[in-house]
Amino acid sequence: MRNGAEELAVALATMSRDLLAQDGVQPTLDRICRHAVALVDGCEHAGIMTLHGGGERRRVETLAVTDDLVGNSDRFQVELGEGPCLDAAQHREQAYRIADMTGTTRWPRYAAKARELGIGSMMGFLLFTDEDELGALNLYSSRPGAFTDHSELIGWIMASHAAVAFSSARVDAQLHSAVATRQLIGEALGIVMERYKISADQAFDVLRTSSQHTNVKLRDVAERIATTGEIPGSR
Repeated sequence: MRNGAEELAVALATMSRDLLAQDGVQPTLDRICRHAVALVDGCEHAGIMTLHGGGERRRVETLAVTDDLVGNSDRFQVELGEGPCLDAAQHREQAYRIADMTGTTRWPRYAAKARELGIGSMMGFLLFTDEDELGALNLYSSRPGAFTDHSELIGWIMASHAAVAFSSARVDAQLHSAVATRQLIGEALGIVMERYKISADQAFDVLRTSSQHTNVKLRDVAERIATTGEIPGSR
């Protein structure tokens, strides 16, 4: 018979395999949120938020949620310009825990909205850091004091597994996109070479010139040529 530590180890290993088996970034993100609710003591809702850029150019995006409560919480924080998720992402906090959202005097406008949503406590973990992009896994409970030191420990471990799976899914998606783009450009080059009886280098110059003159990405120019046979901006 397994003890609690063994059961947790098995559950985390199962989660890790499940995340790496997902086909694409979005399914991976959705599964991370669901595993958080299942594995972290006190967690009733979960979501993943990302922060692009900073200052006036800052853009917040909700990547995955378990339910509307999380989406509404993110939306209120963005609209009000305050909240624990925003602060954690902006300051690159590795983890945060709000024991009692119903009694906090911090983020007064967001706290009022959180109470309306039925949020009693929150906890979050930084998932990844890029040069201009931050992401966090945010956990919610309707009860104040729902998250304990043990909850935070499990959240830490889970977030580490989740970050690896998230990164792997993104790299895989980028590789697939790069291969697809290369194939598309190759097809467009073949069409242009055949039409004008020119070399591959000359055909690429045609695509690049079309892209520059029409302010359209090279991949989109190639897709237009491959789909319709038309070269954007040509006469």
